[in-house]
Amino acid sequence: MSGVVDLAAVKAAQEAKAKAEQARAEAARQGGGGAVSPADLVIDVDESGFERDVLQRSTEVPVVIDFWAEWCEPCKQLSPVLERLAVEYDGRFLLAKIDVDANQMLMQQFGIQGIPAVFAVVAGQALPLFQGAAGEAQIRQTLDQLVQVAEQRFGLTGLTVDPDAEPGGGDREAAAAPAGPYDALLEAAVQALDSGDLAGAVQAYRNVLADDPGNPEAKLGLAQAELLQRVQGADPQQVRKEAAEKPQDAAAQIAAADLDLVGGHVEDAFGRLIDTVARTAGDDRDAVRVRLLELFEVVGADDPRVIAARRALARALF
Repeated sequence: MSGVVDLAAVKAAQEAKAKAEQARAEAARQGGGGAVSPADLVIDVDESGFERDVLQRSTEVPVVIDFWAEWCEPCKQLSPVLERLAVEYDGRFLLAKIDVDANQMLMQQFGIQGIPAVFAVVAGQALPLFQGAAGEAQIRQTLDQLVQVAEQRFGLTGLTVDPDAEPGGGDREAAAAPAGPYDALLEAAVQALDSGDLAGAVQAYRNVLADDPGNPEAKLGLAQAELLQRVQGADPQQVRKEAAEKPQDAAAQIAAADLDLVGGHVEDAFGRLIDTVARTAGDDRDAVRVRLLELFEVVGADDPRVIAARRALARALF
């Protein structure tokens, strides 16, 4: 879920975040912000209500979709676990249950080949989570990553839950997140990405980091925008030809690794640079190491591929 790194994906994520913020602001303007009952954290959804109950709600809270059927025995094991965790996570995600027998079109749209199948929708974007009756430890790990991504990348802090609220009563909209001190600068970066102005996006993110060096959204955005800026106008065929012909050339390998990552080949990009670290020295080795750390920022520190690559880098260095 850390993302396929290409221009369309970065722009889509930024646009989805902006739309989510607009939706929360509109809900607040119309008097939203009421708490929900724990019973409202698990809902049945059909095709007619999918846009309202899943797509629109996903602008305020991650929506986990449980595709199930009455005849499916593994579903009967998985669904109660998801329902219990929805209440335990206290509004950090909403569980939508979809009966595939009654909603064949939704099953086809999600490309589901078998059930149980679990997806998430975050700010209007669908993410496959897992298929089959997974163990509770795996489910918790997946949900933890989901709510972290939803909060850090889309600003979705979830629903306010009141144990005393009547089920289905009151306004179900979540409280709007307060505007942060850097919202205008971050919005400027989004607009720059929309217009293809990568240099403008880079500068906008740097302006945020100048005052708040630890801002996670700006750090991620800057790493992505700088990567896209580096590969803009590059001739992929020539870059890969030079990398193949010059395995000792740090600059050639760095350029090829950037293209690997933009194309979504995360392990290839990391492996290329780790191998180059192992066979270079001095300034060349340091340049490769620094670029690898920058690419870690693009993918995300918690991504398993980054964790594995950090261990491999340590072995290559020491």
